[in-house]
Amino acid sequence: MARDYDSQLLESVGVRRRRMRDALLFGTGRARRTADERLGKVFAGIAITAVLCAGCVGWSFLQHTLDKQKAEQEKQQRQYQQYDR
Repeated sequence: MARDYDSQLLESVGVRRRRMRDALLFGTGRARRTADERLGKVFAGIAITAVLCAGCVGWSFLQHTLDKQKAEQEKQQRQYQQYDR
């Protein structure tokens, strides 16, 4: 009987602590969210942001490389035109 009481007491203390933590973190909306859900959304947001940033950097690099090649080709065409005259 004593073990049942101890386990019930420990469980109720754990529930109370979780409720207090949720009340501190989430305020009145504590019943709808948990810390784990919020952390998951934060990590998902960070991952999406990282992918978008990598895509922007890749696009910028590609545009820079293509512009460089185009400028080089135009430079060569001008040089050939000068020698042809």
